[in-house]
Amino acid sequence: MDFHGTEVRQRALTLLRGGAKNADVARQLNVPQGTISYWKHEDRAKRGECPGRHSPLCPRCDGRDLDGLAYSYLLGLYLGDGHIAHSPAMRVPSLSISCTDTWPGLIDACVQAMQSVLPGNHASKVQRQGCLDVKIYSKHLACLFPQHGPGKKHERRILLEAWQQEIVDLHPWHFIRGLIHSDGSRITNWTTRLIGGERKRYEYPRYFFTNSSTDIIGLFTHALDRVGVEWKAANQSRTAQNISVARKASVALMDLHVGPKH
Repeated sequence: MDFHGTEVRQRALTLLRGGAKNADVARQLNVPQGTISYWKHEDRAKRGECPGRHSPLCPRCDGRDLDGLAYSYLLGLYLGDGHIAHSPAMRVPSLSISCTDTWPGLIDACVQAMQSVLPGNHASKVQRQGCLDVKIYSKHLACLFPQHGPGKKHERRILLEAWQQEIVDLHPWHFIRGLIHSDGSRITNWTTRLIGGERKRYEYPRYFFTNSSTDIIGLFTHALDRVGVEWKAANQSRTAQNISVARKASVALMDLHVGPKH
């Protein structure tokens, strides 16, 4: 349903085709910028002008070199907060990674990873309420992310293909970093200790990873095992599983290779 009316939409498309920027059109017509971006994409799709129209080579179909470091990180982001969409209005599928506005460093890292994995395509940013979607279009997204399928990821099996597992095994820290950047966090816990007869506050850092898919949890913990990080299950619920990394040596490893979001 178009809540803004056909006339407003057509005025927006006329301005966009004339070279106006999305933000300027949104302000002028009092329409959310995300809606303007979507209208622009649909219009370009109908006219065959979407990114990806030149069919860049695919690492799986054509044997093009694949940046393993970037792919391992992007795979982690996809398994956490990513999805692939392909509607009738879209000439090619899109990969979207949802990023919170408060982590500009994560957003930049996501853009860089997307364009390193798909160098012939252009990553874009679409502002949503409270978050930002980093998007890229390609006919070969299903080749690169065969975990894509109907329904939610936690409602279907998520298994890596042999070539994906080989990349993750070569670059486990980038995979872990992507998963933490999507569905993880670094927090500071505290407790109290009795020292010299006086109770004092003691703080310590801790990493958490939360996901509703048992398979994705398994991929995460397998990667942790591979790099020597000790972990334990914590605070289980009916809808999600939590993995905690709290031992001092393991947190130090995570700080060295992952670090807090920024």
